[in-house]
Amino acid sequence: MPKASHFFQAPPFEVERALITLGSNLRTARLRRNLTLEQVAEKLGVGRHVLADAERGKPSTSVGIYVGLLWVYGLTNHLTAVADAEEDEVGRLLAQNRERSRARTPKEDLDNDF
Repeated sequence: MPKASHFFQAPPFEVERALITLGSNLRTARLRRNLTLEQVAEKLGVGRHVLADAERGKPSTSVGIYVGLLWVYGLTNHLTAVADAEEDEVGRLLAQNRERSRARTPKEDLDNDF
């Protein structure tokens, strides 16, 4: 069996906090809908312990489980904001630095003769 990734054993603080917050928010959503872990697990076709791990923010929980939980609770519309390219200021600045300021002049005239 492969050795567990260091990332899963000791994730960066920001990642750990984000997962714990997400898990807590998903637990709150489940409780507000008066659903048990068993009911949600049955709907997703997974074990109850998988959902409990997600609600605790366990780093090795599949992103598919988190998205599935959002779907069960009717919250998938919030996914459009995740990694939104328009909100990625660093990425836009990096791309802007690589953009050409003018078009290249073709080395020879192109024709339509094939």
